[in-house]
Amino acid sequence: MKKLFIVGTGGFGREVLWLTRRINENQCLKGKEELWDISGFLDNDMTLHGTEKDGYPVLGDCDVLQSFCEEVYVVIAIASTKVRRKVAEELSGYSNVRFATLIDPSVILSDRVEIGEGCIICAGTIITVDIVIGKHVIINLDCTLGHDTILEDFVTVYPSVNISGNVNICEGVEVGTGTQIIQGKKIGRQSIIGAGAVVVKDIPEKCTAVGVPAKTIKYFE
Repeated sequence: MKKLFIVGTGGFGREVLWLTRRINENQCLKGKEELWDISGFLDNDMTLHGTEKDGYPVLGDCDVLQSFCEEVYVVIAIASTKVRRKVAEELSGYSNVRFATLIDPSVILSDRVEIGEGCIICAGTIITVDIVIGKHVIINLDCTLGHDTILEDFVTVYPSVNISGNVNICEGVEVGTGTQIIQGKKIGRQSIIGAGAVVVKDIPEKCTAVGVPAKTIKYFE
């Protein structure tokens, strides 16, 4: 088994723990060895160090990993794209750290999907054909991705999002719960799409867009 640490003790971190257990249980049902030795949580909040979450220890911050001589795996269970990127950049400097990609056993995906390291793909999601998913992408519960779609690095897709074919979601975008994106559209880097939005035209970078149809309401640096 591979030793796995989950960065982040919030609600999503606990959901990722459940996802990892489901992966191990599915392996056992197939008569195979469990994939992941879940070793505990990591979190920068010092008040949590030495406590437990769902029966697993909160060992400390990411510096704890430097005490291990062997190769270890980490998954960053933090929805914020900016924070996730910062943690990933820090951990990339650790010679013994590898990034795990976790895909729930219920996910339906073809063999024509490219998935980068550090991704988390949650239960009930359907991913069809000729799709590219970058590094450290989170696709939450009950989403659909249509053909020829691209999700660049550090994208976060919240639950029940439907993405049609030939969509390009650029680096660092957050797509809110229940969003619908019609075919052929592009969402510029680091933009935020509000929950329940319907994207019917391209969205520029570094903005917030909300509503039906989605309209830009502010820009940011």
